[in-house]
Amino acid sequence: MATILDDISRTFDEFLLISGLTSEEHIPTNVSLRVPITKFSAGTESRLQLNTPFVSAAMQAVSGPDLAIALARRGGAAFIYCSQSIEEQARMVRRVKEHKAGFVVSDSNLTPDATLQDAVHLRRRTGHSTIAVTENGSNGSKLVGMLTSKDFWEFKDDLTRPVREFYTPREKLVLAQEGVSLQEATEILWKNKKECLPIIDKSGNLRFLVFRRDYFDHKSNPDELTDSEKRLFVGAALNTHDYMERSEALVEAGADVLCIDSSDGYSEWQCKAIRSVKKEFGDRVVVGGGNVVAADGFRYLVEEAGADFVKIGIGGGSICITREQKGIGRGQASAVLDVASARDEYLKEKGIYVPICSDGGLNNDTHIIMALAMGADFVMMGKYFAMTEESPTPKMTYKGRLYKPYWGEGSSRARNWERYKQSERPELVFEEGVDAYVPYSGPLEDKVNTTVAKLKATMCNCGVLSVKEFHEKAVLCRVSEMTLIEGGTSNVEQLDRIYTERD
Repeated sequence: MATILDDISRTFDEFLLISGLTSEEHIPTNVSLRVPITKFSAGTESRLQLNTPFVSAAMQAVSGPDLAIALARRGGAAFIYCSQSIEEQARMVRRVKEHKAGFVVSDSNLTPDATLQDAVHLRRRTGHSTIAVTENGSNGSKLVGMLTSKDFWEFKDDLTRPVREFYTPREKLVLAQEGVSLQEATEILWKNKKECLPIIDKSGNLRFLVFRRDYFDHKSNPDELTDSEKRLFVGAALNTHDYMERSEALVEAGADVLCIDSSDGYSEWQCKAIRSVKKEFGDRVVVGGGNVVAADGFRYLVEEAGADFVKIGIGGGSICITREQKGIGRGQASAVLDVASARDEYLKEKGIYVPICSDGGLNNDTHIIMALAMGADFVMMGKYFAMTEESPTPKMTYKGRLYKPYWGEGSSRARNWERYKQSERPELVFEEGVDAYVPYSGPLEDKVNTTVAKLKATMCNCGVLSVKEFHEKAVLCRVSEMTLIEGGTSNVEQLDRIYTERD
């Protein structure tokens, strides 16, 4: 007969943290959220770490280059999705790496013969008021001049006239040569009281733009996550089919970390993929595995495949219906607790710490806090980031409220049938994800700042100053149905509800 585990599949909602002694040192400014993202020997430090324990899911509706840039600037990392061509995925990775810290690749360019109307259209499309004028209208060609919103009046000037009559010519611009440091570029901007500094190569071709506003933006992001060359940190996903060709292109593009994207990672296909990529690239790149929901899956990916970190979770995502369709999965809290225990046992046996990532089942900030308290080193989120301004989907209005499209990689819309081995046919026989919409939540920075504030405050309440301490000292208790009611707003009328009823 089947094996029945003497265990209940539990979720994060079924637990509460017990506060610990908060001393005078336990204030948010003293809390460190720095966590490892690759395995390391006991007594040493992981060679790669996140400054904020958040990563974004490798999904079409989530992890594009804009979100990857925004998340790296807040100390986390995005995993660029692999359900696209190798060339396009590598291009996205390259765009993040080329963004650098303060050095912007211009995506608003025109030729001298373009009209002011072209400039207006470009400004409306990109939202950028500074336009580089180059010989052929691309970022890599010879810089001719710069056109800004101060150079013409949209509703006064004749928009059919060419921009050559309005832009500031190159000989009147303050320029810098490629190779200049960000600090040097900032000094040039400050001394010349300029808003934008074009960076050109020896042939006069435009390479980057440095903006005054980015200096202040950079200073306001002290947790920015970069590589050894001060380029923004970014991850990318692999499948178990074209993983060798794909990993080669991604590593060449500059990906810092790779992860096999699979709804169920306890498989020989994944073991073979991780082994092959690790053999080819060694320590040049981190390779994670998953997803698993139990100790044996963790052990397999670590001992047999050699995974650098392991992701946890099957069927817990808001747009994932694997549990409904196949009856496979486990409550995310139970899965994290089991795998965290296996991680700690492995550390005692082998002297090697393997980071684990909780992926799915995170419906609010409290769930994120619970996942980290239960042993996760970092969390991977889809819906959380799909709601933000920087996710790759367009905003839409429904009944006066803004939404963004959000679909699972197991949905027909994703056309990602290589991820699911359902039959010999090259298509999905049944869906394991849904196509939906999520409320728009605004800029990623604001959302992450709020979550980080809650996380740090909770850690102070528990008397800890690091995620490692959180793992060691967190005390949790299970809750009853009445506890959930007691902790809510059951005995008062909320103002927004009263106003809604009146309307």
